[in-house]
Amino acid sequence: MTEKHIVLEDIDPVMLYGVGNGHLQIIKSLYPKLRVVARGNVIRVLGDSDEMERFEACIEQIRQHVLKYNTVSEEDILDIVNGRQTKADAVKGVVVYSISGRPIKGRSENQQRLIEAFEQNDMVFAVGPAGTGKTYLSIALAVKALKEKTAKKIILSRPAVEAGEKLGFLPGDMKDKIDPYLQPLYDALEDMLPQVKLQDMMEKHVIQIAPLAFMRGRTLSDAVVILDEAQNTTPQQLRMFLTRMGWNTKMIITGDMTQIDLPNSQKSGLVEALRILSGIEGIGVVELTKKDIVRHRLVTRIVQAYEADEKNQK
Repeated sequence: MTEKHIVLEDIDPVMLYGVGNGHLQIIKSLYPKLRVVARGNVIRVLGDSDEMERFEACIEQIRQHVLKYNTVSEEDILDIVNGRQTKADAVKGVVVYSISGRPIKGRSENQQRLIEAFEQNDMVFAVGPAGTGKTYLSIALAVKALKEKTAKKIILSRPAVEAGEKLGFLPGDMKDKIDPYLQPLYDALEDMLPQVKLQDMMEKHVIQIAPLAFMRGRTLSDAVVILDEAQNTTPQQLRMFLTRMGWNTKMIITGDMTQIDLPNSQKSGLVEALRILSGIEGIGVVELTKKDIVRHRLVTRIVQAYEADEKNQK
């Protein structure tokens, strides 16, 4: 008789065990020659060595399924045990899955172009109005690279546009002051990674979120680096950021030309970068439009109304 301990290190064990250990009971029933006891993230198995080997392979497949899809159902478990393709495996073109198991993929032609541009280039500019999924899809691509181990870390940055006197009046230390500017990045990450795992990755600096000013002097290697709201950078700031690129690094720069919050006398670094870098090999540029808006249908109407008003004002 053989005894073995299986440790579930990188997933939430509750997801594998199921509500009220429902999933675990199903798995136990499929391996009657084994005695299985689960405590925390450790599964203790006692019994026939051949059956234990099959059990261990089954648990590993379920673990990989949870790691990839952030969910597993009783039907999935039965499919895995019987060597069948799960429903999730049959879905094509998915970048990653949200923590609820929802597939995150390109939902428009230009969003698909962004995915392809990321695969084909080391640097991508994604430009378009609010709601077109620039930031969300970019972070999904970064999370995918991390899960597939093609990148060792994710670095996310944003310019703190009001980094002058207004920032000083915010309460707390520097992290507390800059967090409001970085909240959209946190929101996207929280939708794609379980809270405990996200917290662990941030504590280990696998995922780093920092304002643009903190990038000076760094060389960013083995990473996916995303600069959000790049329209609010100055030419000097954006040039500094772009030259941080190190070995085995991919960069995505997102921005909305209609939401430049810089003083009127100040040029946007994004506008200048697109002019200077257009056509350079290894740099992709994807322009998203109001047709790509994936938020509430009213957002499209709002964007159209403002565009019409701007034309009338001119």
